[in-house]
Amino acid sequence: MADSSVSFLLDKLTWLLQEEVNLQRGVREDVQYIKDELERHKSILMLADSLEDKDPELKVWVKRVRDIAQDMEDAIDEYYLRLVDHQQGKIKSSYHKIVFGIKTMKARRKIASNIQGIKSKVEVISHRRPIIPSSSSQRLSSRLDSQGDALLLEEADLVGIEHPKKQLCDLLFKDESNRAVISIYGMGGLGKTTIAKQVYDDPKVKKRFRIHAWVNLSQSFKMEELLKDLVEQIHILIGKPVPEAVERMKSDKLKELIKDLLQRSRYLIVLDDVWHVNVWDAVKLALPNNDRGSRVMLTTRKKDIALYSCAELGKDFHLEFLPEQEAWSLFCRKTFQGNNNSCPPHLEEVCRNILKLCGGLPLAIVAISGALATKGRSNIEEWQIVCRSFGSEIEGNDKLEDMKKVLSLSFNELPYHLKSCLLYLSVFPEFHAIEHMRLIRLWVAEGFVNGEDGKTLEEVADRYLKELLNRSLLQVVEKTSDGRMKTCRMHDLLREIVNFKSRDQNFATVAKEQDMVWPERVRRLSVINSSHNVLKQNKTIFKLRSLLMFAISDSVNHFSIHELCSSTGVKLLNVLDLQDAPLEDFPLEIINLYLLKHLSLKNTKVKNIPSSIKKLQYLETLDLKHTCVMELPFEIAELKRLRHLLVYRYKIESYAHFHSKNGFKVAAPIGNMQSLQKLCFVDVDQGSGALMVELGRLTQLRKLGIRKMRKEDGAALCSSIEKMINLRSLSITAIEEDEVIDIHDISNPPRYLQQLYLSGRLEKFPQWINSCKNLVRVFLKWSRLEEDPLVYLQGLPNLRHLEFLQVYVGEMLHFNAKGFPSLKVLGLDDLAGLKCMIIEEGAMKGLKKLVMQRCGSFKNVPLGIEHLTKLKTIEFFDMPDELIMALRPNVGADYWRVQNVPTVYSTYWRDDGWDVYSLETFGERESAKRTRELPTLWKV
Repeated sequence: MADSSVSFLLDKLTWLLQEEVNLQRGVREDVQYIKDELERHKSILMLADSLEDKDPELKVWVKRVRDIAQDMEDAIDEYYLRLVDHQQGKIKSSYHKIVFGIKTMKARRKIASNIQGIKSKVEVISHRRPIIPSSSSQRLSSRLDSQGDALLLEEADLVGIEHPKKQLCDLLFKDESNRAVISIYGMGGLGKTTIAKQVYDDPKVKKRFRIHAWVNLSQSFKMEELLKDLVEQIHILIGKPVPEAVERMKSDKLKELIKDLLQRSRYLIVLDDVWHVNVWDAVKLALPNNDRGSRVMLTTRKKDIALYSCAELGKDFHLEFLPEQEAWSLFCRKTFQGNNNSCPPHLEEVCRNILKLCGGLPLAIVAISGALATKGRSNIEEWQIVCRSFGSEIEGNDKLEDMKKVLSLSFNELPYHLKSCLLYLSVFPEFHAIEHMRLIRLWVAEGFVNGEDGKTLEEVADRYLKELLNRSLLQVVEKTSDGRMKTCRMHDLLREIVNFKSRDQNFATVAKEQDMVWPERVRRLSVINSSHNVLKQNKTIFKLRSLLMFAISDSVNHFSIHELCSSTGVKLLNVLDLQDAPLEDFPLEIINLYLLKHLSLKNTKVKNIPSSIKKLQYLETLDLKHTCVMELPFEIAELKRLRHLLVYRYKIESYAHFHSKNGFKVAAPIGNMQSLQKLCFVDVDQGSGALMVELGRLTQLRKLGIRKMRKEDGAALCSSIEKMINLRSLSITAIEEDEVIDIHDISNPPRYLQQLYLSGRLEKFPQWINSCKNLVRVFLKWSRLEEDPLVYLQGLPNLRHLEFLQVYVGEMLHFNAKGFPSLKVLGLDDLAGLKCMIIEEGAMKGLKKLVMQRCGSFKNVPLGIEHLTKLKTIEFFDMPDELIMALRPNVGADYWRVQNVPTVYSTYWRDDGWDVYSLETFGERESAKRTRELPTLWKV
């Protein structure tokens, strides 16, 4: 990624030239020269990712550019570090300026010397700048733009093809006169082109659509050539020669001609491998809606193209990965063709492990099977080597080259900033589910995210992440109950390819094996399992910008961050992520990392943060979640750039305990930290009046969590909340279970508020909540309201998850028709007085999960529950026997109300554990002795 290295450097060079930096004579001109030359080289670097594998000379030149860019960045950062070191005291007078100038003389001489040396290297690479003919890039693009799925997969390779093929045929034959679009999308290698071709070649399809044409697209296609190809195919079908004038026609005329040719016939046009929305926008103008039941079928790797193309009238069809059994069947058929398609027993374990690495991707299974089919079946060691060294097997096996090309195509097509973001995922361990917000904060700290007007860097990074998901380069592992992504990961095979590119371009180094081959220099280092192999390394140049640790198995006595910091070059670190490391004390070496932007000590046993934390003036994220920190020093308020301050831990298992979470105390003027976007969870019981006013100065807050609130502080908090115009998430917990949360006086609530969590007494329902139309989550606990809270909530148009715990003391809850139009999850817990629930037809029409627990008076089945046609799961925990008996399959009086719900569970607390019973097999124990944690989704 030389182009991204250069782009990051250009930003720093711009700073060096624009800021009033006291450089020595001639240095500014040298910096300008370097900047201008690197700008000239960017056009080549943009093509280099695709070309350097085929051009060894270019690859060497690109490496030199990358090294020079990194050397220059080091020179600037080391100079900047010296400035920061000397600026720890403020420059207040001309005398101080003179002293500062003398102190930094050595630093200015050093950077002058470094820049002169770098300028000489830039002059050399500029004279040797390679020339890349435009035809070269076009030839490469055409090679890469092969329809990989179609070339490498046959119908026999797609196990279970009949079902999706029938679904697509049904859509083609659907009795609708309008032109409809069917978009097939998914990751490269799933067989999109193959299945589309099978449908297209079906004799019944050909018979139904007199005019049918298949158009192969590529990233480098020309619109006029595409349209001419379509004209030619149509003329062949209608038996007429192609007019000579077609060769001279421009796009507009060609579209008019095609539209005229298709106007009077039912047609099927397939657009294979669409990469850009504007392709569909251009082509669709030539495809008339002739009210004859015409169809357009489109394949793409991008979800947004699929949804966009069929938005008016059509259907998006997401091709899924093969289930385990179907994947095994395909693997055995392709690997053991001479053995009745069955795997020898002694190879089954290793083969299933290899298959797991294919992740249900048909292209990968077929390609790996072809490579394994030539191996001897008596020597299990050969097969185990393939399993252990899967990544190197992909790179070194010619039989897997085509598969690699198909999977690499999506990466090569990415813009450089998204390439950097995707390559960064190589620092995470295999099979690691990556937290959504952790990844975003890391991208921002690394400098991968470009600023956009009106958006925070985190919002831009979130868009980057969604774009990678949209391009089928990432997969969602876990979602929150309101539909947001919680964790994600790469497909295993794509991960191997990304890992190879990361190593090849020296983007990041992963240290997890004792005998690993180290590169000459390391800038981003991921340490997995143990830090010992890093400490032994003395031949590599460490000038680290990022140090991340995962699953460190070292004991507290053997893990030494001091030794690690002193033996490696860490003084220029921007990112230090020590999550889960065996730490009990805050490492004081961190205080000297003046350029640090991201510091995570999450899940460590650190107890105290020193007052010297104030030296980290560039810190943007301080993640102390699930540590033992309970108080922050006064000096924390001096971190003016801090954007994310996360300090809390859960201290007992059950969410239903009022004091289930610890926050932190702070006596500092927290209002000075005006860059804060996330602040949670701060204890406000000490100095609460002044602290509530201070919160009102934090107008950039997106997430606020406060604990131990007193009733008398309600008015001040309401005033502050009104000033938080960017607030998305608000969590308030009273000082005790019976303490009233007085937050009624909010006349202008945050318009973007999406999540609201209130724990404590409510004398009346805060009616301003009814005006928060963007709310997607509302959790209320210990409110003890006498009025039905549903009256104020069921009109919220976007509410997806609602949880009540001791919220209502009344006997009846009434869900009105058309109420809760978007609700997916409803949880009702410990509503002791509740006896009746009425659900009118049309209420909660999208509800998928209903959880009721510990409602001792609720003995009758909810009236109208049969109207919830989308309901997938009902869970009852410690509910009266009368209710459960009424729902017994076939014999219960109200079984008919829930007979179409796929899963209905009843759970009871027995002998210090939860016993779970399925009502479908009433009386049979499903699982025994679960944890004491109540099974619900209360954690914020």
